[in-house]
Amino acid sequence: MKLKRHLILLVPLITIISATYAQDPAFSQFFSSPLNINPALTARINSKWRVISNLRDQWIGPASPYASGTISYDTRALEKHSENNVFGIGGMLMYNSSMRGIHKSSFGSLNLSYNVLLADDEVQHRIGIGVGGIFGNKSVDFSRLYFAEQFIGTGFDQNLPTGEPALANMKPYLSSSAGMIYSITTVNSNFDIGAAAFHLNKPKQTFLEDPYQYIPMRYVGHANFETYLTEDLILNTNAIYQQQSRTNYFSVGGGLGYYLTNYYATQADILVNVGLWYWSKNAMVPYFGVTYGSFQIGLSYDMTISKLRQATPKPKTFEISLILRGDKKNEGVIWCPWK
Repeated sequence: MKLKRHLILLVPLITIISATYAQDPAFSQFFSSPLNINPALTARINSKWRVISNLRDQWIGPASPYASGTISYDTRALEKHSENNVFGIGGMLMYNSSMRGIHKSSFGSLNLSYNVLLADDEVQHRIGIGVGGIFGNKSVDFSRLYFAEQFIGTGFDQNLPTGEPALANMKPYLSSSAGMIYSITTVNSNFDIGAAAFHLNKPKQTFLEDPYQYIPMRYVGHANFETYLTEDLILNTNAIYQQQSRTNYFSVGGGLGYYLTNYYATQADILVNVGLWYWSKNAMVPYFGVTYGSFQIGLSYDMTISKLRQATPKPKTFEISLILRGDKKNEGVIWCPWK
């Protein structure tokens, strides 16, 4: 039983090592992780500044879960020099771990953006560009692993050689990203569409000292639309498509937001959001969120629809997002999850 248990642990590890070349961490609440989607979304906010944190535990139950988390800060800068054009700066820290911490990844990014007003005649048109630099590191704690060469009949002897002398932790890497966004805004609605690419320089990353192993580029396309249905009811919809190496997916959905307090009142606004998203071939994602003044919290649960749902026990994936915005609001209200 002990041999079987350790061999079972090695199978997902091999998958994880392969996946490190193929896919960056992804969030069901992608709309609440804008700096991970497009550097042009940096400072595309309805306030002076914004702090966001995302926490995700994936596949709790049948296996040791993937745990991912981020914290980011972005702000509008140089507004005094131009009322129409906005320069933005922001940064994000992200971690990802799996196999009870045997495999770990950490990332840090610095983004710059510039958003330009093209036209402002009842309908406002804007275009924005953004660039980013990424510093990352990935590691595997090989001292916590067992290999077939270490099996002695009754168990494993970690003092024996692994038979894998080339295995080594990866060196840190530098990467880059770029993106753009086009926006159309009226008094009661907003539409954004954008595209971005990450790892433009394809930095080398390998556990096997293989010069042909690198982080492939990640391509992102996204769009969102928000509009007031009534004075107190808001429709939010958004979609995303991501591709990295042989992995690709799309997510699409929307929600309704209802103001419990009149947003013209002096007290803090209370906005309740409920929604549902479809993550292609993976999950249905119900969402519940509450905005109180400048603070927003969002909770989601992935209802697995892939073959993994047949596992025993069934996998559970939870995600939480926390957003705190500066107290300076554009037009006196925050009503878009992207902003």
